[in-house]
Amino acid sequence: MAEHRRSLDRPTDQPTGGRGLLGRRRVLGYLIAAPTLAVGVSWIANESDPRPADAAVPSLPQPVDIFDLGDLQNLAAAPTSGLITVELKTDGTAFFAVPRAEVGQGITTAFAMMVAEELDLPMDKVEIGLADARPELLMNQLTGGSNSMRSMYLPVRTAAAIARQRLVDTAAAHWGVAAGKVTTKAGVLSGPGGRTATYGSLAEAAASATTITVSAELKSPSEFSVLGRPRNRVDGHDIVTGRKQFAMDLQVPGAKPTMVARPPTINGTLKSINNLAALRAMPGISDVVGITHGVAIRGDTFGQCIDAIQKVDATWGPGTVDDESDATVLAKLRAAQLPMAVPPVLSQTIDAEFVFAFASNSPLEPDCAIADVRPDSAEIWSSLKVPIVAQEDIAKQLGLPIDAVKVHVVQGGGSFGRHLFHDVAAEAAEISQKMGKPVKLSWSRTDNFRQGRTHPMSTSRVRVNYLAGNVLSYEQRHTSVQTDFGHGLGEMITAFAADLPVGGNLSFAETIFELTQSSPYNFGVTTQLLNEVPLKFNTGSMRNIYSPNVVCAEELVVDRLAAKMGQDPVRFRRNFLKDKRLLAVLNKAAEVGQWGKAMPKGTAQGVGVHSEYRAAVATLVEIDCRPETVGRPVEGEAVTGPRVTKAVIVVDPGFCINPRGLEAQMIGGLQDAIALALTSSLHIKDGIPLEGSWDNYFYTREWNTPLDVEVVIMPNTSDSPSGAGELAVAPAFAAVACAYARATGTMPTYFPINHGTLGFKPLPVQPSTPQSPTDGLDHTF
Repeated sequence: MAEHRRSLDRPTDQPTGGRGLLGRRRVLGYLIAAPTLAVGVSWIANESDPRPADAAVPSLPQPVDIFDLGDLQNLAAAPTSGLITVELKTDGTAFFAVPRAEVGQGITTAFAMMVAEELDLPMDKVEIGLADARPELLMNQLTGGSNSMRSMYLPVRTAAAIARQRLVDTAAAHWGVAAGKVTTKAGVLSGPGGRTATYGSLAEAAASATTITVSAELKSPSEFSVLGRPRNRVDGHDIVTGRKQFAMDLQVPGAKPTMVARPPTINGTLKSINNLAALRAMPGISDVVGITHGVAIRGDTFGQCIDAIQKVDATWGPGTVDDESDATVLAKLRAAQLPMAVPPVLSQTIDAEFVFAFASNSPLEPDCAIADVRPDSAEIWSSLKVPIVAQEDIAKQLGLPIDAVKVHVVQGGGSFGRHLFHDVAAEAAEISQKMGKPVKLSWSRTDNFRQGRTHPMSTSRVRVNYLAGNVLSYEQRHTSVQTDFGHGLGEMITAFAADLPVGGNLSFAETIFELTQSSPYNFGVTTQLLNEVPLKFNTGSMRNIYSPNVVCAEELVVDRLAAKMGQDPVRFRRNFLKDKRLLAVLNKAAEVGQWGKAMPKGTAQGVGVHSEYRAAVATLVEIDCRPETVGRPVEGEAVTGPRVTKAVIVVDPGFCINPRGLEAQMIGGLQDAIALALTSSLHIKDGIPLEGSWDNYFYTREWNTPLDVEVVIMPNTSDSPSGAGELAVAPAFAAVACAYARATGTMPTYFPINHGTLGFKPLPVQPSTPQSPTDGLDHTF
């Protein structure tokens, strides 16, 4: 078990400096007509002292320095932020239905902390749920881009603060005293003469028969007793005791286990089922129907469904990428690379090209959805990060009005981009409609890896011109298989195109690239451009979208530049970094990680820095590439290779809501990064990935994760949080790659570094899901 240490090198009260530091702020909201106290949000009332924009404009900005993807999401969410509500119940508990998805990142805990803080309630009296699809929220119900805290921090606190103020005013009126004489603590109101009242006792009295506008004051950070302090997850006990409910655990009447036999290529279509009667006669099988991309089988158990998949005899039509393999895709990417613009005239030049293989976006939990489709209505249960789009698409697919389709958001066991898409929910709806019965659809692990979403293969070409100790130009041309943004972000870009600091007729992907990518260095004329090849793989914006590959390529070239100029890699970065926050986290990482210490031959340190989501992070790692480590034996079809032995992650998140949650996010990003750098990728052959399980897909295993991990959270530099969910992936990926280059003396150019070696025997493509194993105990170790 890895040892993780947290260094909270930060105060827990008033931020020390930075943008938008405010004390108490008067906010507006409204009381909603309801039997008990219910509060909605309006916005900040003291506009004479407005909150500065998230971005400060540097002298030579790239678009993202002015306005980033999170700013776009905040802009899109603002018009309906007034529909964010906090309710108080007669038992004294508060309830908040989060219009975002909990997929393991811990946002329910952070929102509970916000409500508890502003309401002066104990954490155990705050109940957090997930909101059903709410079309009236428009673009304010999308979980992605590390934006949930940035966009919801002020609205949720506002609703809770107004609820507290309404309780104070109600108590004051009952007691005939001034509101200023009433205090709140732990869900109890206190007034002169020792009078007290619980929140629950006033929940009905504080309610309003009509919707009215009210105001309140937010707490100053110096008054915080919950926010900024480490908290365990509100769902932690349920997770470790197996009580947490996922879609697979829900018991919907009549919804029987259902699985799909799938084609041998990505997005292949069904032409005919050649043994339909035999399949329907198998034990426990109740229904078999053909669907767009397979044969759906419904039975008493999932095991019986898998048994039937083994017997399916179907004729399949072509898929969308039947002739594609790694080599053909790479050739098309190289042919589509945009040219460099700055010739190497009277200067020295570094040219480099990096290749990044397809990566799987399979969550830990297999995709699952329950659908109950009737002639005039439908009800869906699934982990959905954009439930409004899911509701719209499924209604159209079923031929039903939108208000006839109810979509419930269920907590998910992982996502990081996968659940932006509602593939499994739409497929469950199609199956339920054709069978005329409710279904509980589960994709198999093999379905997830072969027909699920992937992070596209890409190349990144870099050219740097330098002379006399200065960098004159930095050019990066990132070329990728087309990324699918048909999940809500595209609609945001279309709706707010006039407000974006990018011009021209850019695609969704190019716009998102411009709003997320920037070089942190003073490298003269800097251009970073994207071009995408329209190959119809099932792609998605996996964790951190473009940044891991773009930053890895840049940081490897930065190390090479440092060597050409005879400088230490950390000192070189110090000389060229533009942002003081990045310089601060780099210096801290170098200090804590003891940069430059003597290390054995075949081992080395590496660093990476990154700024995104209005946050800053630096990662320092140590890697062991010695033969005895690379070749160490492990059981089964597994990959060992180099091992990261130590990692230090230093993060400046603006304002840290929950240090314990932030630490977990940083460690999770590190594990993703190690996988992308060293071991995990998909091998495409004849239109389908060869990987068909977690046994084949070598995400970071315990034997490749560092035993020594330290997360350092810097002092607050803002009064509001930045994004953090995806923040650590890119710099950690870069740090591992740079450490590998220094340990081996060879700069890696194809990732992950073990991609050229197939460490497993691929499962057959038919049947699409293998038979369930019965010898699991024979493979334990």
